[in-house]
Amino acid sequence: MASSVSADTPAPWRALAAVPLLVTLPEDRLRALWRDSLPRRHHAGEVLRGIGDPAEHLLVLLRGRVCATAGTAAGRVVRFGEWAGPCALDKVAVIDGRGHTATLTSITACSVRSLPRARFEELVDDVPSVRRHVLRLLADQARRQQERFADAAMLPVEARLASWLLARAAASSRARVELPQTQQELADLLGTTRVTVNRALSALRRDGLVEVTRRAVAILAPELLALRAHAPSRREAQR
Repeated sequence: MASSVSADTPAPWRALAAVPLLVTLPEDRLRALWRDSLPRRHHAGEVLRGIGDPAEHLLVLLRGRVCATAGTAAGRVVRFGEWAGPCALDKVAVIDGRGHTATLTSITACSVRSLPRARFEELVDDVPSVRRHVLRLLADQARRQQERFADAAMLPVEARLASWLLARAAASSRARVELPQTQQELADLLGTTRVTVNRALSALRRDGLVEVTRRAVAILAPELLALRAHAPSRREAQR
């Protein structure tokens, strides 16, 4: 009976195969990475790494959600984004060796594998397919970051909010989007204020595009919401 249970239990190293950065690796490499990495567990609200901390390990988030933030000279917190496992965190910092680019904080309880930087560099150097894959991922990340900066500079908040809701819904394949724990966190993500986010949510709800509860937003009219994501709000268009 014991051997049957063991046979039906997935090997723990297979969790790495779901990480986009490592998806091209053969099984023997995944097993080796699992042996060479250290397990870490973090409670909600715990800082995994601070901005500027030496990036001596690649943090592979297996389960949970993590956000990246930084403070401005004026004392404002800028929230760059949030990530759900499985994924690799702050790959740029590990590659360039210049320290973490943001403070990484767990939003929920997280399970992480910590892989020494030298081991990751060896992997990228030795496996051409991994090197190409890493470059594609970094290029995609840079492109999305550039688009986000453009949106923050040019699009009205209502359009930014609609775009964020659609992107989160697409990522989870659900019409219900979980909100950050506070409206201030959502405001930081969109590069605006809490009051402005509240007004934008109210406008989308009033127009019948979404239904808002305390912790989530249900998308009722995705096609109309997509139109709102690419156009200024009616009030701003009339100014």
